[in-house]
Amino acid sequence: MSQFYQAERLALLPPYLFAEIDRVKAEVKAQGKDIISLGIGDPDLPTPDFIIAALCEAAKKPVNHQYPSYVGLLSYRKAVADWYKERFGVVLDPETEVVNLIGSKEGIAHFPLAFVDPGDTVLSPSPGYPVYGSSTGFAGGRVVSMPLLEENDFLPDLDAVSPDDWHKAKMIFVNYPNNPTSAMADRSFFEKLVQKCKEYGVILVHDAAYTEIYFDPNNKPLSILEIDGAKDVAIEFHSLSKTYNMTGWRTGMAVGAAELVKGLGKIKENMDSGCFQAVQEAGIAALKDGEPYAQSFRDVYRERRDGVCAALTKAGIEFREPQASFYVWAKTPAGYTSADFVTKVIRQTGVVLTPGTGFGAPGEGYFRISLTVPTPRLEEAVSRIVAL
Repeated sequence: MSQFYQAERLALLPPYLFAEIDRVKAEVKAQGKDIISLGIGDPDLPTPDFIIAALCEAAKKPVNHQYPSYVGLLSYRKAVADWYKERFGVVLDPETEVVNLIGSKEGIAHFPLAFVDPGDTVLSPSPGYPVYGSSTGFAGGRVVSMPLLEENDFLPDLDAVSPDDWHKAKMIFVNYPNNPTSAMADRSFFEKLVQKCKEYGVILVHDAAYTEIYFDPNNKPLSILEIDGAKDVAIEFHSLSKTYNMTGWRTGMAVGAAELVKGLGKIKENMDSGCFQAVQEAGIAALKDGEPYAQSFRDVYRERRDGVCAALTKAGIEFREPQASFYVWAKTPAGYTSADFVTKVIRQTGVVLTPGTGFGAPGEGYFRISLTVPTPRLEEAVSRIVAL
């Protein structure tokens, strides 16, 4: 028996639902079946060459070989502020309202450590990105889940949160465009959310990683900071990962209320050593000149989305056509749980899907398809599902 005992906080992590799916996947692969994974939201398209060139040039500079700033190069933060002004019409002070991140996941995971004390209540969407709950638990907080239901367009019903929980809440997580449902939030929802947070003194945390993956140029996703008064209560997390196919580069940003940005920066000073400055310089290039490339990526995802939606329709599987993100959130056929259907698909077709319950209990009855595989492989995968 081991003499070492894991910290109790590890018990706060939910059971690994995917363990059985991974076991079945390995079993099917051992049988020689061709595996196509539509389970991970990691862009298959390459990072644009001009960003790679900027990295190579910056990596030659000796100044970039030393420890970077904890909060990021001022030039990077200025580029973020310029991008926010151009994209959203939001004015930011790069010195006090922007902080560089080692990817948005790092920032989201660290943020509760700055503002959540043991016993504090945090409102979190379900289904949702698992890091919201795990980071809250590691900080000693209590998660109150807000179900995202189809009848509410996968937006949390803010009025269904009890007044007691609103009074106790220290912060609320939201994420639009949404992972995993691909839902978008409109201005009226954000306005109500900001009003609620101001009324009850709740920190508003918006995960905006997918705002640049949209399909209607007349209906672009919003930044929470576009809403009047949001900067009094909100911090927004964004990333270069999805926009410019830079998931492995690990750079992003948090922007918003100076007090919230400062608190996160204080945690980072003590918990990490910042993002490699050459990567930040490449990020500056991406933010300044990357929009035409982002548009080309949206065109690819739109084509893939349309193909998947047509195939699901042919198979009689219900879904909502996504207006943003690179996910399709679909209903499992009658008589199947999420896990049962995903397991059946793996066994019979070799196609790996993500069960909705992997994102929380309200995800039961759904599965997620990621559009981040080469188009021919995606077409092959959906043809196998249709043939079931």
